[in-house]
Amino acid sequence: MAKSGRKLANLISILPMLVGWFSILLATSVTGLLLARFLQGVSMGMIATLGPVLIGEYTSPKNRGAFLMTLSLAIAIGVLTVHTVGSYFGWQTAALLCAFISFINLLIVINCPESPSWLADQGRYDECKRVFRWLRGDDEEEELHSMIDTSLVIRESKEDGEAKDSFTWKVKSGLVYLNETVRKRQFYKPIFIMMHLYTLGQWGGANVMSAYTTKILENVVGPNAIFGLIIISLGTQRIISNSSAVYVIKKIRRRTMLLTTTLINISAYLTIAGYTYAKINGYLPFDHPLIGIILCHIHMFSIATGTVPLPLIIAGELFPLEYRSLAGGISVLFVSINLFLTVKTLPYLFATIGLPGAYCIYAGVVAYCLVVCWMVLPETKDRTLQDIEEEFMGRPLSPEELMSTLSLTSLKHNTDRRCSAPMI
Repeated sequence: MAKSGRKLANLISILPMLVGWFSILLATSVTGLLLARFLQGVSMGMIATLGPVLIGEYTSPKNRGAFLMTLSLAIAIGVLTVHTVGSYFGWQTAALLCAFISFINLLIVINCPESPSWLADQGRYDECKRVFRWLRGDDEEEELHSMIDTSLVIRESKEDGEAKDSFTWKVKSGLVYLNETVRKRQFYKPIFIMMHLYTLGQWGGANVMSAYTTKILENVVGPNAIFGLIIISLGTQRIISNSSAVYVIKKIRRRTMLLTTTLINISAYLTIAGYTYAKINGYLPFDHPLIGIILCHIHMFSIATGTVPLPLIIAGELFPLEYRSLAGGISVLFVSINLFLTVKTLPYLFATIGLPGAYCIYAGVVAYCLVVCWMVLPETKDRTLQDIEEEFMGRPLSPEELMSTLSLTSLKHNTDRRCSAPMI
């Protein structure tokens, strides 16, 4: 992402996904299936970092939340499609359909432009302006100029450093740069926030609901339920909720939506835990399968409108341009770690403390993450990426301060370039 561009990284991420689906389609053993899934895991690890960043850089602040919400909507459509096709037509047909979708995705990416933020970071300012205006029109020139001016400052610093070629100097300067980077608020604070947001998203229940749907429904609804129909209804409701949230996210602040939907998620966890505990121990004066189905749908609503989409949305808004690839890559490790923990530990928790105990633990983790995020997460709705970055730095640079950071040599060297990229 940082060295070769968002577009090339996007193209590379699709290739193991395609190979993985065709490998599943042609697999004749469990080993073949595992190798295919390994390739797809590599692809998903890349996409988890790249997707929110690229959409955040492409889109206007006023529409960014809605576009980022479509990531969650795409996941919901994918889950419902695979569950439905796999249930009624078999896993080979599902793999073939997914391979076709991945191929269409490849064609779309080939015809997409490079990110204007990355072009600015590389000093390709004319191309940056052309792509930026093609994506957003001519109404957001202030953000464009601010992005280019900030890039000029960063590139000035880098070019001064590249003047010395000795290996020893490069090693020392690299260590100094690393030490200074990890101390910067605009580097470590977004990572800290996203660590907790990604943890919240993974413990919110989306993965365990997808992986252990039948097991959960057996405990909550009952062993005689029509699981296939309930699973499809949950998937359909998730798509409807996601679609509604695409509109709502343009109206409501990120922090407000995070608080509301996560509180619903915690309440759903605790209510299902209490209901299931009472059901197992015969404390319910009246019971009906519809009660469990409604509780599962409330839980799914909180997942579809909050715990899945909001971490993806905020991930596309928080990271500063200079560290967007590195910080995004570090943060997304917590998606993989928590995905592994939730999916692999749930069977053990069910076997030892049952669904009520497991759901109480999940509710506790989500509640902790919500408290941390509420304390440190800034509001990002309708703000430019540059504005958010400057808040993490402590305060925005004034035009005079920005000018003073450039040496006279740099100003002379970049005179022609600055004529086409005026300062703020």
